[in-house]
Amino acid sequence: MRRARSGSRPGGWCPRGRRAEDGPIARRYRLRETPSADYAQRTAWNVRDSDGTLVLNRGALEGGTRLTVRLARKRYAKPLFVVQLEKGLAPARFRAWLLRHRIATLNVAGPRESKRPGIYREAHAALLRLLRPFRRPARDRGG
Repeated sequence: MRRARSGSRPGGWCPRGRRAEDGPIARRYRLRETPSADYAQRTAWNVRDSDGTLVLNRGALEGGTRLTVRLARKRYAKPLFVVQLEKGLAPARFRAWLLRHRIATLNVAGPRESKRPGIYREAHAALLRLLRPFRRPARDRGG
């Protein structure tokens, strides 16, 4: 799932049928369905259609998370910021990366809960720390 501009609602792509490992994705999430039910297409299109990707991970890069990193680096040559949650966060470094690459549409990715129990809670807390205090300088907001 990706987030467009600070403070806006999440959007992006999901597999056909709004498929997720824990059941169909609710309509309240503004996601567009890919033609395929394959997660890899969703992953590729979210990387492709964003300005950069933030990966929140714990442990080795595997499966779809590893695919996301490979797509960002090799296929699409998009900015990539990987956070290994067990090593801690660097909010100032992340905010500098956002500004340096002029990220307006951010793709956020990482392993699923079934592969890394507790990752949802950790990733949610990390996003709050990384994004909540972020404000673009007034000159960058057109003001």
